[in-house]
Amino acid sequence: MNRKTLVLPVAAALLTPLLAGCGGGDQSRAIVVGTTDQFVATEDAPAPLDPAFAYDTGAWNILRQTVQTLMRVPRGSGQPVPEAAQSCGFSDKESESYRCTLREGLTFADGTPVTAEDVKFSVERVLAIKSDNGTAALLSNIDAVETKGELEVIFHLKTPDATFPYKISTPVAGILSKAKYDGKALRAGFDVDGSGPYTMKTETDGDKVTKFVFTKNAAYKGDITLRNDKVELRTFGDADGMDKALRDDDIDMAARAMSTAQIKELTEKPQEGIDLTEVPGLEIRYLGFNTKAPAVDEKAVRQAMASVVDRGRLVEQVYGPTAEPLYSLIPSSITGHATSFIDTYGQPDTAKAAKILRDAGVKTPVKVTLNYTTDHYGAETAKEFEALRGQLNATKLFDARIQGTEWSKFRPAQKRGDYAVYGLGWFPDYPDPDNYVAPFLDSDNFLNTPYVNQSVRDRLIPQSRREADRTAATPVYEQIQKIVAKDVPVLPLWQGKQYVAARDDVTGVEWALNTSSDLLLWELGRGTA
Repeated sequence: MNRKTLVLPVAAALLTPLLAGCGGGDQSRAIVVGTTDQFVATEDAPAPLDPAFAYDTGAWNILRQTVQTLMRVPRGSGQPVPEAAQSCGFSDKESESYRCTLREGLTFADGTPVTAEDVKFSVERVLAIKSDNGTAALLSNIDAVETKGELEVIFHLKTPDATFPYKISTPVAGILSKAKYDGKALRAGFDVDGSGPYTMKTETDGDKVTKFVFTKNAAYKGDITLRNDKVELRTFGDADGMDKALRDDDIDMAARAMSTAQIKELTEKPQEGIDLTEVPGLEIRYLGFNTKAPAVDEKAVRQAMASVVDRGRLVEQVYGPTAEPLYSLIPSSITGHATSFIDTYGQPDTAKAAKILRDAGVKTPVKVTLNYTTDHYGAETAKEFEALRGQLNATKLFDARIQGTEWSKFRPAQKRGDYAVYGLGWFPDYPDPDNYVAPFLDSDNFLNTPYVNQSVRDRLIPQSRREADRTAATPVYEQIQKIVAKDVPVLPLWQGKQYVAARDDVTGVEWALNTSSDLLLWELGRGTA
């Protein structure tokens, strides 16, 4: 598949041999990484690290270290390569039958052999549980899983899908042991058993994890090369706490997510011993709508909001150079991007919005609450929603309020449909336009939205997946983006950049966070160039 994605700068690529060869550091001493991701087991989400449930970047970053997938996306992005598999590929021209052969001698961390039956069990388990988190949607095109002997597994797909290699590279397709997991129920708590590059232990405070300790898995056999023996991932309540820990030399790297102010300070006033690295990012932010909620069930209300939101001013006020306005679900650096919202609504225009509402018979001001999560996307989220509220209320067409809620309560409420309008971010599961469309518009989608466009769901999405050359699917994605701009089930706001700050004796930093915001902790080492 050909695709246009962000790639690491040439200069960074040229450094790879040097960094890989850096030595002299103590690789057995744990590298300590900070994150503001929160890991909480709640009544609504008792199994945050079960591959059949986990569908947020933080949880996937734990699973990628501990469970294997048949394929994986290599450093710097690109087409998936075999990981637990020795080889994988379509065995037909229609992209409906996908065959993989496992590496010989694979075992789980406890020494139990990994077989094709474990792969079959793991995939069928996800589909059987069908969590309301939207996870199963990534594998929903699988019609049947067949095994041949101990090492061969064949996926028979319902419809052609050129993106399938990417889907089995995600943790939802992580290989689990039948002896450790129930085939029909989620596994509560924070324990993970797999055959990945690390084994894991946790430290907790009540129902919350405060630290993950990843230790090199001596039994691991796969495509990944580990450049360290141990990594600790420590959680922080906010970016300020993580930044202080880095400056005090209590952690070696601040990964997710640094605040705009911290990035600006380290850019303008570098601190000795700390390097700031920009890495390619494909994150987007958007407003989602419960299209059956009385406040926004009238399409004209959503269209009026799309007519007055000033993305450029929002980005300038809150995020500065770390973000840029987004006028489509598909970011500008991904093949298939179109500026559908600005093409449809033009520049922010209160008069146009007023006419849309008036023509639809909607009384103004429209009362609406904008809901956001306080602890999942960074310190600027509250400022972003204050700015959005200000923009809407300045038109006199809306009476907008904002409400912040912690992620452990926000996400279940959003899935239940409690919010008419809510803010979410999206880090792609894989760098393909399909993954900026299907999770929002396909059946059993991530948003659990009541919005359905049958033409998109039943015709256009399947049509786009038939194209092995992904650039050939661009006209289909342009059609989808026009429909989204017209119906406004979601309102794209901005796409972001990624930054990592680390002590200057840590190597591999530029590879440790990929375009999907996946932490690849095995890339980190110690040494000096």
